[in-house]
Amino acid sequence: MTKLLEKGIEAVRALSQDRQDMAGELLLTLAATEPQYRLTPEQIQDLQLGLAEADRGEFATDQEMAETWKKFGL
Repeated sequence: MTKLLEKGIEAVRALSQDRQDMAGELLLTLAATEPQYRLTPEQIQDLQLGLAEADRGEFATDQEMAETWKKFGL
């Protein structure tokens, strides 16, 4: 079991029984189904780039986010 999955399970243990059941159903569904979508190599590269930027603390400023939301009328 990976460390991330272990962390996730620990977090779910702290939830109510109803929420734990929902998480269990989700995990069983994920384990039982074949992935419907696969990332392209380019998408994987973009994701890795974004994660590296986040690891370095490189996030958009509040002003940059406001400008982005404005472009979409939000």
